[in-house]
Amino acid sequence: MKIYLNGKLVEKQDAKISVFDHGLLYGDGVFEGIRSYNCLVFKLKEHIDRLYSSAQAIVLKIPMSKDGMIKAIVTTLKANKLRDAYIRVVVTRGEGDLGLDPRKCKNPTVFIITDKIVLYPEELYRNGLSIVTVPTQRNLPEALSPQIKSLNYLNNILAKIEAINFNAEEALMLNQNGLVAECTGDNVFMVKGDCLITPPTSIGALAGITRQTALDLSSKLKLKAQEKLITRYDLFNADEVFLTGTAAEIIPVVSIDRRVIGNGKPGKATLNLIKEFHKVTKTEGVRYAL
Repeated sequence: MKIYLNGKLVEKQDAKISVFDHGLLYGDGVFEGIRSYNCLVFKLKEHIDRLYSSAQAIVLKIPMSKDGMIKAIVTTLKANKLRDAYIRVVVTRGEGDLGLDPRKCKNPTVFIITDKIVLYPEELYRNGLSIVTVPTQRNLPEALSPQIKSLNYLNNILAKIEAINFNAEEALMLNQNGLVAECTGDNVFMVKGDCLITPPTSIGALAGITRQTALDLSSKLKLKAQEKLITRYDLFNADEVFLTGTAAEIIPVVSIDRRVIGNGKPGKATLNLIKEFHKVTKTEGVRYAL
């Protein structure tokens, strides 16, 4: 496997960074997870725009242009001869010292991994997920904006650990006011009547690329897309619930905190949305040839 590291393609075993890198020491950096489908990198421009926005928010200057980053991603995919892949792009503050001062980090580190990912077993896409609400709350947006995809995911990992302790695949995270924010790596949606509803980003949810794709596709399903506050009670009484994310794509939820959602099976709107989503993954993005 070839890894892109600071302008060069190196073998996996040679892809090394300093133990003094602030991305490792402090989670000081940003990342994006991206998918390619049959030699089409889905929504690549949108992902790159978000990567650079995250970097801007933490005053991290990425040492290459957006076009250069796109070319590096495609080059890495081609080097690994991947038609379908999960792409992880990471930019750290770079090597510094043991102190916090970011001025000591002169050269940001950039690396790109292209590989496969299986977030959930295939049967869960057919039968639906059972998820649980966990005690770990979503970070306060005022403390750390959820729009920054930083390398510090400890908040999410703690919630994931709690889900595992409850023998659940995924954790539902609430904000400080007890409102539904998102899951550990996915946005959450509910269908109620003819409405498709998801929490607003202002309460602690990431403005996910797949989330926005679902909102954009709502009109094709004759659903009214809404961003509004959601409680656990709302989810318990929804007709359908599903999660969205780059790695997860779109996956149905059939049980929350042992409450059966709808009829306990993936709903019609969710299944239709999955079909529409698979259509756009064939058309919207940047193509490359092996």
